[in-house]
Amino acid sequence: MRNQLADKLGIVKKHLEAQLQKLSIKLPMLKLGVPEKEDKTDLEKPTAMVYQLMGDKSARFLPLFKDLDLNLQKSGLKVNFKAYVSLTIVASFLITLPVSIVTSLLLFSILNMPIVSVLLFGVGVALFTWVLSILGFYLYPIYRADERKRELDDELPFTAGYMAILASAGVSPEKIFYSLSTLKSPLAASSEARDAVKHINLFGLDVISALEKVSSRTPSEKLRDTIEGMISTIHTGGNLGAFLREKFKTYMKLKRLALKKYADNLSVLSEVYVTLLLTGPLLLIIMLSVMAMLGGGGLGVFSSGLLLDVVTYIGIPVCAIIFLIILDSTSPKW
Repeated sequence: MRNQLADKLGIVKKHLEAQLQKLSIKLPMLKLGVPEKEDKTDLEKPTAMVYQLMGDKSARFLPLFKDLDLNLQKSGLKVNFKAYVSLTIVASFLITLPVSIVTSLLLFSILNMPIVSVLLFGVGVALFTWVLSILGFYLYPIYRADERKRELDDELPFTAGYMAILASAGVSPEKIFYSLSTLKSPLAASSEARDAVKHINLFGLDVISALEKVSSRTPSEKLRDTIEGMISTIHTGGNLGAFLREKFKTYMKLKRLALKKYADNLSVLSEVYVTLLLTGPLLLIIMLSVMAMLGGGGLGVFSSGLLLDVVTYIGIPVCAIIFLIILDSTSPKW
């Protein structure tokens, strides 16, 4: 009985060892697979529909948007250059047409302007709206690229520290970027890491070529410097862990200096806010209220009461919104 039991246990042990060996072979392949998380944008469906509508007709407009291709790559928008140009052209006309029609109808029906004046004014509004809409589409990737740059720079110390830990443990560069791309709480650099993994696993590039492509498309100069340093270290066979640890220490020092500078700027902004949005409007409202009660103090065709309404309901909210935008653009994310 004991011999039979020992034989059965030996068979079960061999079976488990064989299964574990199969899993150990499959596991690296699964770990180095393409990450499931993708950066989805709301522009994918509209651009695809517009590009199918226009086809190659947008090719004649491409020289006018020659700098837009690189900005699209840096912005992280998963949109083709030609498709985005097609969307810009079609959307600008779709925005311009109703705006010009509504403006002309309002001028004709409410202000009773002559037909010729209405047509001329409608054409002017249409041209202005068309230029403004194209400018908005052109500047949107630049805004997104700048936003991503700030996010990457803010999180770069933590990104470098995370990669330094893995590299010091002997993890290969491919697995480092795969681990960075599949974090449960992703960093800003996770999208760059996903691009590197795609270049390696889908397009068959080696890790150096994949990192070169990622380096050429990232909007952050600091991250580009780190990736290029990793490429040089891999080329020369240096210690990748030591290199990333030094980068981590450097970026942490820069982070502390940036936070100290932000604290100083915040004290200046608070004084500006108190002066321009609290004390100044309060004095102006008191002055206009007194002038309105005395029955004078208007500015040309604008009475003091009208000026008081403009300052209260338009001036102060607009200045507050501008101040919030400035504060958001200068504040670090971490």
